[in-house]
Amino acid sequence: MSQHTHLSEVDPEFAAAQAAQPLQNFDFSLGLSALKEGWKKAGAQTALYKPRVRADARYSIEDHTIPVEGGEIIVRVVTPEPTELEQTFPVLVWFHGGGWIFGDVDQDDYLLRIYSTELQIVTVNVDYRTAPEYTFPTQWDDSFAALKWVASNATSISVSLDKGFVVGGLSAGGNLAATSTHRARDDSFFKDKPLTGTYLGYPVIVHMDAYPEKYKDQLLSMEQNKDAPMLTRDAMRFLWDTAKAPPEDPMSSPLLYPSHGLPPAYIQVCGLDPVRDEGILYEHVLREVGIATRLDAYPGVPHVFNVSNPGIKAATKFEADTLEGLKWLLASTKP
Repeated sequence: MSQHTHLSEVDPEFAAAQAAQPLQNFDFSLGLSALKEGWKKAGAQTALYKPRVRADARYSIEDHTIPVEGGEIIVRVVTPEPTELEQTFPVLVWFHGGGWIFGDVDQDDYLLRIYSTELQIVTVNVDYRTAPEYTFPTQWDDSFAALKWVASNATSISVSLDKGFVVGGLSAGGNLAATSTHRARDDSFFKDKPLTGTYLGYPVIVHMDAYPEKYKDQLLSMEQNKDAPMLTRDAMRFLWDTAKAPPEDPMSSPLLYPSHGLPPAYIQVCGLDPVRDEGILYEHVLREVGIATRLDAYPGVPHVFNVSNPGIKAATKFEADTLEGLKWLLASTKP
């Protein structure tokens, strides 16, 4: 089936930008240390979002060190300024992208300040440990430990879980969010404090070596977009291999969980992205079992295009859609 092939047709604005200044894919021959240092030094997300934080925005920031298996990690909590009417807020627990290798608590710092102040929510930015120093299941377990910490410490961080308990992330962060949503559903710890929504931005949902037979004809983008800008099929394999995630383990391939009775989900996919069809299929699977979903697709643009090409109309739409999608998830918790 090729029902999504048209999404790979290159967006004219992106094509013009690419012709003027082609995006450079990762050169993994440089070695991971050099690539990780380059990623951090580039600070693309900080450069993009820092100027967008409103000058009159009022919020507080506090880093907390929390225990995890074999060590500790930082979570950064951004809290809107309380008012007479609102002393507590919904919460968004956030896992950054970067292929389980790149990124840290600073990567999406300013993006989450925007979310906190625009949506009047607490955001909790999780600095999970990364590969190659830490491999599966560390990233997944760190993320889930942070989710439990938020549920256990809601009062002390001005959170009311009844107002909204959402988990989300971009790319590999979306993978961690999808997995954490399943794990929370199946863990009695969350019985009286369930998640209320999941946000998945161009998420990684299933390992390329673990496509279920019945879905193979719906998972074509890994081949169609194998040489796409920003994220190629070879790069995706390198990231999976470096993270040492077992392909058929549902914790790394959440599509493979035997059931999907989950909270509402908002999903975004990029048309020129190897992982495009995973997100589209996941939304379909959730919707088929009665889960409330919203799906937005951005034809002809690659993985993480909203950061690499923020000036094009599709990127502006992506940013606006994200805020609307998060509002929709928060509204889903109201009676």
